[in-house]
This record gives sequence, structure tokens and C-alpha cells, in this order.
Amino acid sequence: MAWFYEAVAAGARRNKAAEVLDVSERTLRRWCINDGVVQEDGRPRAARPAPGNKLSEAEEIAILCVCNREEYASLPPSQIVPRLADIGLYLASEATFYRVLKKHGQLGRRGKAAHPKGGTGPTSYTATGPNQIWSWDISYLPSRVRGLFWYLYLVLDVYSRKIVAWEVHNVESGELASKLIERAVIKERCLKKPLVLHSDNGAPMTSSTLQAKLADLGIVPSHSRPRVSNDNAFSESLFRTVKYCPQWPSQGFLELRDARRWMMQFERFYNEEHRHSAIKFVTPAQRHRGEDVAILHKRRAVYEQAKKQHPERWSQGIKNLTPIGAVSLNPEREQYKVKMVA
Repeated sequence: MAWFYEAVAAGARRNKAAEVLDVSERTLRRWCINDGVVQEDGRPRAARPAPGNKLSEAEEIAILCVCNREEYASLPPSQIVPRLADIGLYLASEATFYRVLKKHGQLGRRGKAAHPKGGTGPTSYTATGPNQIWSWDISYLPSRVRGLFWYLYLVLDVYSRKIVAWEVHNVESGELASKLIERAVIKERCLKKPLVLHSDNGAPMTSSTLQAKLADLGIVPSHSRPRVSNDNAFSESLFRTVKYCPQWPSQGFLELRDARRWMMQFERFYNEEHRHSAIKFVTPAQRHRGEDVAILHKRRAVYEQAKKQHPERWSQGIKNLTPIGAVSLNPEREQYKVKMVA
């Protein structure tokens, strides 16, 4: 109350001062009746008259007896009340049935069905720099022969969105995947460093060959939840970028080497030229090398200079050019534990 009076005396509005104190203004007014001396809340001990439409004890017993009959024991009140009405009997509304059952501790799950169980949330990891979390997957590359496909293995750095490794093969194989991951680790110089490799639950991703290789390389495997398609969103988004590229051959690739040649050109374009919207429109390679902070600072200076020259053309401030910080894998459910990658 002393803080409240001090704020009001300094010119603050009463409702704003109460909001800062996280106490309702009505409660503060009740306290002020005793000159600011806070007393014990008397509302729980206040005598309240019984409502005129209160059920009698006999009526409550009748409702409980009906709900506990064998033919109604597995039904909720929303089913019981209409059935009673069909035989010309009305005891109370559905809401009253629920209230009586709750009062007597019978508002559980009625019937033999088990209580619903919430699904297990995805394990979330947070990357504060490159080569801490990788995401990888395999996608189809169509050929010009109907029903013939090649397989694109693609490894993406979650923090920078850089393609750190890729290969195109004519089969899906855990052995090929293990060799790709090993080459990527050597190329990025992150052997025996804390690294999480996330993927879905496909056969190559869960193969014993790949799991053994990850253990040798000191990589922590992470997998999407079964039958959940959006737990590996980074790789899925990259595949969409690949296949919606204007240069994508809509008729398919003629040979396997054509697909590899095209992916080589796409990797260079995506890593070195493509301005990624999720990282403030710098290239993945620039962010991977740590150059995004200086680039965005310089870009901000250009915008500020342009605004000074023609302020009438800027109805609002310049766009937010603060560099992206840490990036989390599956961060949308905050109640699940987030594992920081050191």
C-alpha cells in the first residue's frame, strides 16, 4: 500500500499503479477502507444466502442414483438428460448434472475407455553458432523415365541454413548416409565436437550402420516423433526451395550425372548468392562464417542515410536489421525441455 500511495502521489493513475503491483484496483480500494492497513480477507467467511433455485438433498440423491444406474454409468450428462427426457423425466439440466457429479467426486471419465494421454513433445535443441545442429533428409529427384527416381541426400546447418553436404545416389542406404555425414564432419572440421544430427524415422536414418558411425564421430542423434511430418521442418523447407527453383528441370533429369551437376550449381547459388529470409536476407555462407553482423550493420547505415535524405518518403522507421540470434529446433512448445548445445 505504501508503494501504491507513493505512485499515486507522484501522479500515476490508480489503475496503472495497481497493474504494476499485480493487484486489482478493486482489492486496493477495499484495503483503503482501513487507511491502508491490510487485513485478512473476510470473503471466505462471509455468510451468503442460499440461492432460491438450489437443489434439495433429495434431488441431488435422485440425480446421483440415476447417473449410477447400470445403463447410465458409462454416459456423460449430455447423454443422460436427453434419454431421461425421451421417457418423460426431467430432473435437472446438463450443467446441474455436471455440478452435482463434481461435488460428489464422480466427474471422472465415465465408461471403460482409458484416460486420454497427451502426446510426447519433440525434443528441442538450441544452436548458438554453426555446426551445432544439423538437419538431414532424403528426397526424390525425378528422371525423364516414368517411375524412375534418384535420391538426394541433403545435410543442412540449422543455425546458418547452409548446405554442408549433399550427394545424389540411385538407392537409399544407411551406409551411403554414414559416409556422407563423415565427409561433412571432416569438411566442417567439427570432429568430436558437440553436434546434434536431426532427421525423421526413415530406414536410412535409423539404420544401425549410421547409428554406429554417429557414435564414432561423437554426434548425438535426434529423430522426429513417429507419424509427425513437421518435426524436421528445416530440411522440408530446403527441399521445397530446391524443387521450386526457377531453374528446376520440370521434365526431370536425363541421367544421374545431370542431377549431380545441377545440384552442384544449386549448392553454390544457395550458399553464396541466395539471401535467406529467415536470417535477415544474408546468404547462408555469410552467416556460417559470422559475417552477417557486419553486413547488417552496414545495411542499416545505408537505410539510415537514405531516410535522412528523404524523410518524407519514410512513413515508418527502417526495418529491423538486428542479426538473428540462437536458433531452436522445434521450439514451438515451450513446456518441453530445451537442451542447449554447448
